[in-house]
Amino acid sequence: MSYEMLIFIHISSVVLLLGVGGGSAFYKFMSDRSGNLEVIVHTNKMVVLADWLFTTPSAIIQPISGLMLMNLMNISFTEPWLLASIILYAFAGILWLVAVYLQLLMKKMALEAKVQNIFLDEAYFKLVKYWIVLGFFSFVAMAGIFVLMVFN
Repeated sequence: MSYEMLIFIHISSVVLLLGVGGGSAFYKFMSDRSGNLEVIVHTNKMVVLADWLFTTPSAIIQPISGLMLMNLMNISFTEPWLLASIILYAFAGILWLVAVYLQLLMKKMALEAKVQNIFLDEAYFKLVKYWIVLGFFSFVAMAGIFVLMVFN
């Protein structure tokens, strides 16, 4: 595969990863603030779906295309910017996996509240706070990788 095609795939997947992540966070944050259970249920479903359709494939494509670019460009794992990127990617990935678990719990809690026709309790909103913190640091780590990639 050519350098141009690989870099296009690599950059496109990170843009998709950051874009879907940022968009999902915004919509989930705003729906949770609304207090409208119908909106919260629907948004939770869509955030989980977006992760499966867009974020997960992008998260898989990133290291594969990165390794292919490293091989093509004869770049060593010992390059400081690359090593920092790998560490940040692992950090972001761990945070993202925990956030996905919380998303699944929040989706289940919202659906149960809708079925039982009750308000979401404090436990749900505590998970929302954790999810926001995890997402923020994961997003910052991914943005840091993007900066390292562009400027090296």
